[in-house]
Amino acid sequence: MSEAAPNFEGLLREALQPVEPPADLVERLESTLTSITEMAADELEAWELSAMRDPRNWVRPAAAVLAGSAAGTALVLLRVRRRTKSSPASLQGIRDVAEHALKDLERETRKLLGDG
Repeated sequence: MSEAAPNFEGLLREALQPVEPPADLVERLESTLTSITEMAADELEAWELSAMRDPRNWVRPAAAVLAGSAAGTALVLLRVRRRTKSSPASLQGIRDVAEHALKDLERETRKLLGDG
């Protein structure tokens, strides 16, 4: 009877094997996040300040702020992570890695905001 029973351990091992993501996944994700950020900025630029008086008009700008902020933050983190992974192994200790990541985070944020 045990021969006819399925090998659950083998089936689980086969089902849970690691899968490599596509090679262009990072580029596609980065371009999508960039376009979301740009669309949110365009939406906010097109919004008229005089419409602020009516709370019914707050939904689109609020959604644009949320979407743009989330996409911008994800884009900065993605770029920092990519740069951290490609950094040389000469960085010693957690403090050095954290300082380097914070500098990268600041540089990418400034680049996104157009300050540098």
